[in-house]
Amino acid sequence: MVLPRTMAAVLLTGHGGLDRLEYRTDVPVPQPRRGEVLIQVAAAGVNNTDINTRIGWYSKSVTSETGEGGAAGFDTVDDVDATWSGAALEFPRIQGADVCGRIVDVGEGVSRDRIGVRVLVRNMLRTPVDYRPFECWTLGSECNGGFAQFTVAPSRETYAVVSDRSDEELAAVPCAYSTAENMLHRAGVGTARVLVTGASGGVGLAAVQLAKRRGATVIAVCSAAKAADVAAQGADVTVDRGADLGSTLGEASVDVVIDLVGGPRTSRLLDVLRPGGRYAVSGAIGGPIAEIDLRTIYLKDLSVLGCTFQEDEVFENLIRYVADGDVRPVVCRTYPLQEIARAQEDFLRKEHTGKLVLIPPAP
Repeated sequence: MVLPRTMAAVLLTGHGGLDRLEYRTDVPVPQPRRGEVLIQVAAAGVNNTDINTRIGWYSKSVTSETGEGGAAGFDTVDDVDATWSGAALEFPRIQGADVCGRIVDVGEGVSRDRIGVRVLVRNMLRTPVDYRPFECWTLGSECNGGFAQFTVAPSRETYAVVSDRSDEELAAVPCAYSTAENMLHRAGVGTARVLVTGASGGVGLAAVQLAKRRGATVIAVCSAAKAADVAAQGADVTVDRGADLGSTLGEASVDVVIDLVGGPRTSRLLDVLRPGGRYAVSGAIGGPIAEIDLRTIYLKDLSVLGCTFQEDEVFENLIRYVADGDVRPVVCRTYPLQEIARAQEDFLRKEHTGKLVLIPPAP
């Protein structure tokens, strides 16, 4: 194909509200450097991390839940620690941690046999970006991502996918499923009794499916309105998110907690863990500040696992699960790329089950 010189993309111009998202059609198409591939993006999922990064929620100066500043941003944000990596974000930035597409060009050192291959990109990159050393980068944060017609990525981070799933479904996999799989991996989940919070969201549903794949008994916390949808994805028990977990499940009745919500109810999650249980957290949409009793942790010999960094095998396992048909991404709705603001507004309302996905225009 003859590649265009410019493309449509959404530029994040700074930390703040939805007005910081600028849809442009004159953005230069990136050129793959040595070891890189150029991908024509077919679909890109919407994630909490996109909104958290846009509004600067990762800054320690922010103590409220994501939704409070999701549309308008926050009045004061410390740019230096406003990203998960603790390094100031460079603007403009093309966000989008989820990329499903096809390779259309390659840089030096990459076989041209890769052109035409449908791929998913590992969202937690292990290859240095712009040749700066760092243990792990996030696609769409420390480097440009998938909210565009084209993006570049290291060839070693792009994985061929053989699947009958649609591009939209596959775009729901990288961020949500790798986050969930990483938490289950870190917590050593097997035939355990597992509690998943925020179970109707993209990561939550992924955690339900992947925990069941590991042989776990899954207790899913979600709204009553979404309970049937979550149960259909494999949850053995659903619990209303407003219920008292101790009374409903019993104290010390759960082996592992997969927490995506955080906030003031965190202490009750620790209470329902059995002695020697594991608490894994990789999200705090309910608020980053929680009051806990440290005696609960040490007297019950609990393990507390903060989960961001991912071992290579996490994403490699996901690619195998996709090929084997072991994951069933749930896409609630798709939007043209230029409607990103509407997609994020819908995302913030939390009325959907599963993932929202953006579709760039054809070149």
